[in-house]
Amino acid sequence: MRDFTALTVAGRHRRLRKALPLGILAAIAMLALSLPVWSDVGFSVFSFFNTFQNAATLGLLALAVGLTVMIGEFDLSSIAIFTLGGLLAVKFGEASPMSGIAIAVAAGALLGAVQGGLLVLTGISSVPLTLGGYIVILGLCHIVAGEGILAYGNYDIGIWLDDPVALLFSKRSLLILAVFLLLWLAMRFTRLGSTIRSVGADRRAALASGVSVSRTVAGVFILSGMLCALGGALFSYSASVAKYDLGLDPFIFAVTAVLLGGINVSGGRGNVLGILAGVVAMSLLDTIFIQLAMPTYLIDLARGALLLIVVLIEAPDLARSLTAWKAGRIGAAQAKGRDHSKPLANSGTG
Repeated sequence: MRDFTALTVAGRHRRLRKALPLGILAAIAMLALSLPVWSDVGFSVFSFFNTFQNAATLGLLALAVGLTVMIGEFDLSSIAIFTLGGLLAVKFGEASPMSGIAIAVAAGALLGAVQGGLLVLTGISSVPLTLGGYIVILGLCHIVAGEGILAYGNYDIGIWLDDPVALLFSKRSLLILAVFLLLWLAMRFTRLGSTIRSVGADRRAALASGVSVSRTVAGVFILSGMLCALGGALFSYSASVAKYDLGLDPFIFAVTAVLLGGINVSGGRGNVLGILAGVVAMSLLDTIFIQLAMPTYLIDLARGALLLIVVLIEAPDLARSLTAWKAGRIGAAQAKGRDHSKPLANSGTG
């Protein structure tokens, strides 16, 4: 009976985790649509457009972070590569935007290869390694920017990227969406998805099944670097400016979106569409905060509370504790029932 109860609770927990990203997105969307009912502000078509613009700005950064988390690692340098990609694109892409993007993406791939290679060769934790990478790359950002802010004179490319399409989207947001969908297709219909998740779940088992763990880890870091640099380049083109330090707020946004998207912090679970749902949910929540003109401390409280709830739901130890507690209650009730039935049986035989 206890085994059956454990299996039932575990199955419910798996279904809850699977539905969580879309459930959070749906709840926040309902909150946005209900704004006119309980506040003095409404949610217009332009509000949704801004939501998708914000999602386009940080979507590839979140995707890059999510991929490294899937393999059981954590890349703290992703925000620095995002920043460097924007600087390189602006510096070298004014005459030819595609050349600027190519240089930025190549730099991101190189930095990802260096960090992924060091991670594979040394076997150290990705946290201190990528923390060092973050500091070094941030120094490179200062050198490229010359301790200043780089302006991008080709305003036409920024206008073209942010030109509205079908009212809700822009060419930039549709381009980011296309990247998400292409990667989802690759992970869904090739071995890429199962390989990444197997490496994150159990590297020894992945090795035993013939998966090249070293190549997978290095490849994911290279892809992560390319995605960060591409996202930074497109953002800088859109803003027509590149700064040498964007702070940590974009990285916090990306990590929160990844967790809201159902990615397991221990690795081995999650998918690209979940990350996309987390990014849109966070962007929509930010738009709501802007509409309500909420103070910063209340925004931080709301974000922190939402993240805490999601982490608690995702926590495997919590699920096991609830399963054990429920099984223990059932066992205690059964034992109590047997104790009550013994006197009746004895009195019947007397």
